[in-house]
Amino acid sequence: MSTNDQDEVDKSSAPLIEHLIELRSRLMWSLGGFFIAFLVCFFFAKQLFNLLVIPFQWAVSWADLANQKVELIYTAPQEFFFTQIKLAMFGGLVIAFPVIAAQIYKFVAPGLYKNERSAFLPFLIASPILFLTGAALVYFFFTPMVMWFFLAMQQTGADGEVEISLLPKVSEYLSLIMTLIFSFGLVFQLPVVTTLMARVGLLSSEALADKRKWAIVIAFVVAAVLTPPDPVSQIGLAVPTIILYEVSIWAARWVERKREAERLAREKEEAADAASTAGSGASPAE
Repeated sequence: MSTNDQDEVDKSSAPLIEHLIELRSRLMWSLGGFFIAFLVCFFFAKQLFNLLVIPFQWAVSWADLANQKVELIYTAPQEFFFTQIKLAMFGGLVIAFPVIAAQIYKFVAPGLYKNERSAFLPFLIASPILFLTGAALVYFFFTPMVMWFFLAMQQTGADGEVEISLLPKVSEYLSLIMTLIFSFGLVFQLPVVTTLMARVGLLSSEALADKRKWAIVIAFVVAAVLTPPDPVSQIGLAVPTIILYEVSIWAARWVERKREAERLAREKEEAADAASTAGSGASPAE
């Protein structure tokens, strides 16, 4: 290999090494943020779990079960410990998400044009806001509704019936809460994803509107897969999904109108520049 060829290889490999070093740095910041958030959540794991039990208490009050005590159990010695670890990991990921998203953006942003960065940043901000909106909907409404539905299946033991009471395990209750939060948070990203795809030309508002019937069917199928097997949570997830799909159609139309306005403004500016150039190029005699 000649000296010139070796120089070309060195020049091409230097940016790659710099990118790998930067990627390692971004990963370390992300993992560090997650680890700190995990430790904080694990330290307050019991308090966080008690906070998650509040929707269960609301469901008991809705079911008018004044004599029933809200009680959860664990049947294995290590179960509650691993439940706290699971809760700390989930909470740490949620808390550290802004740090992780910021590190991803800082790694990708240098390779984007200025207008691409300005277009991408609002979606980076909207994504966690929509996720938290879905999580709040789960906490304040759907979890109490689901628990109320399950509490209604109890038998009091009157009239010779066998007494059947709901006594959930801590791990199963946490899994239910996490499944609902993840499902709603994922579904609430639909406007962000469709708007981004519409912005780059992969989707159109007309195509979304034409596939509305299929979207409704898919919404109920996805709700049946992601949520527990009860009609309350399935309908509760499917209906917001359909509403968010309509919001996505509106957002795609807004993006298309904005893109069309920018195109017309650019063509008008180019026509004005061409006319100005033609006018300045004419001779005084003409």
